[in-house]
Amino acid sequence: MNNIKGKFITVEGGEGAGKSTNLEVIKQLLEAAGHQVLFTREPGGTPLGEEIRNLLLGHKHDGMADEAELLLMFGARAEHLNRKIIPALEAGTWVLCDRFTDATYAYQGGGRGIDPDRIQILEQWVQQDLRPDLTLILDLPIEIGLERAGKRSAPDRFESEAHNFFQKVRAAYLNIAKNDPQRVKVIDASLPLTQVQSQIKMVMDSFLSSDI
Repeated sequence: MNNIKGKFITVEGGEGAGKSTNLEVIKQLLEAAGHQVLFTREPGGTPLGEEIRNLLLGHKHDGMADEAELLLMFGARAEHLNRKIIPALEAGTWVLCDRFTDATYAYQGGGRGIDPDRIQILEQWVQQDLRPDLTLILDLPIEIGLERAGKRSAPDRFESEAHNFFQKVRAAYLNIAKNDPQRVKVIDASLPLTQVQSQIKMVMDSFLSSDI
């Protein structure tokens, strides 16, 4: 994709990691640096994607086949990329996305145990060579995250999974960061919010200065 002019930034993390609060901080930092920012999310981001999100997160289809879950994720992603993300990037807009394909490797790969090679085939087909320029993973112990998420709302279909599922998701995220340290930065989200945002600001300042 040679027409990409904007930057693509994603934020990842398990349940209760504080993505919503910190995504707003990142958006403000990008706008303060003079960039037009499109904020979006996965699964979702388009009318079709949001309908798929409801299928994936709701309890109507509890017990959904793992393969069906994976394909629905990439179905929503294909629509998201073609309708929203790629046009924005080609127009020079910076895209800030709440979760992307790293979440698929973590949840469907790590959590569900789907072979990462199968995910990679779908990733290449749907995304071609498009990958995030920067990914921040908000990491914290499972117990803290689930406690926070429980105070927020009733658990969705993923939040209702067993503790071991989330251990595997967290391990997968940390493995992604280990294998791609240039793109992926881990933020300790267990710290007080001011310290979390201080870490985020350091990462963003470094990334923005490298883009000059």
